Amino acid sequence: MTRIKICGINERSQAMAAVEAGSDFIGLVFAPSRRQVDLENAKRIVEVIKQMNCTVKVVGVFVNSPAKLVNSIASACNLDYVQLSGDELPEYCYQIDRPIIKAARIGMEQELNKIFCYFRSMERALSKKRHIILLDSLVTDHFGGTGQIADWDLYREIAGRFPVMIAGGLTPENVGRAIDMVAPWGVDVSSGVEINGEKDNIRIRAFIEEARRADETRKHPVA
Repeated sequence: MTRIKICGINERSQAMAAVEAGSDFIGLVFAPSRRQVDLENAKRIVEVIKQMNCTVKVVGVFVNSPAKLVNSIASACNLDYVQLSGDELPEYCYQIDRPIIKAARIGMEQELNKIFCYFRSMERALSKKRHIILLDSLVTDHFGGTGQIADWDLYREIAGRFPVMIAGGLTPENVGRAIDMVAPWGVDVSSGVEINGEKDNIRIRAFIEEARRADETRKHPVA
């Protein structure tokens, strides 16, 4: 089953909609962003999620923050995972107390062999650290959440060799096609479930429903 992460949640009602619809991960952005949450709001959102469903994992998203600060926030908010979406090196990752989601921004102009070398080195470096690799679109001066459509052909090549979560321009309208084409370990969405820059509960539910429908189709293909 494809894991689903709804990222950029900043209100309890959004978190509740995502949990009720069957999301596996909820992402709270602590990095500077229009989706950024403060500490107290994050605590309230996490409390609601934990009360509703203890199997849903809460992820805190950080970009090039001091490890001590990341660990402090993760502890204060009872986060399950820390997502590192900046230029953090493997030695930095080992300073993080929680399991990590390490974002890798991939562009169409990059050579496939170099990408594979990068992922092999990352897997070796993080082999003793519980981790998930997240593929996102490479957009200059941005660290995710852009809604930029990814190169799914490239993602498919990577997902065929490494278990990865994918992001980059996913929406309720295309997530089923992305799952069918790429067969990723997981999918991650933020702007794709927004209307006018705000999370929309109907689009959150639609995204999750389409992802689950794609899983069913893959298990029981039409003859």
